[in-house]
Amino acid sequence: MVTMLLMSALLVGFGSQVYADPDVTPGKSDVQLTEAQKQEIAALEKDILNKKKEVVSKYVKYGVISEEKGKKIISRMEKRYQLLEQNGFIPKWNRSMHKHCR
Repeated sequence: MVTMLLMSALLVGFGSQVYADPDVTPGKSDVQLTEAQKQEIAALEKDILNKKKEVVSKYVKYGVISEEKGKKIISRMEKRYQLLEQNGFIPKWNRSMHKHCR
């Protein structure tokens, strides 16, 4: 009896589909931050970047990843920060990196 109820719940839960409007983009693209807001976000993003660099460096130190791969990862993180800075610290979330999933 319990098994039947569990199976029914799973079938209903996994069998239902979600229909969403694909043209809806998160956030507003015309938003401008003030200089104070940009500075606050910049400080937070810089802290995050430094912590992530520290984690990658530890992985390199412990032999989890190679030094070359660690440098590539850090380079990509720095490029991402620079792009964010160029865009006034407004992320471009509407561009999908996984275009094959559309």
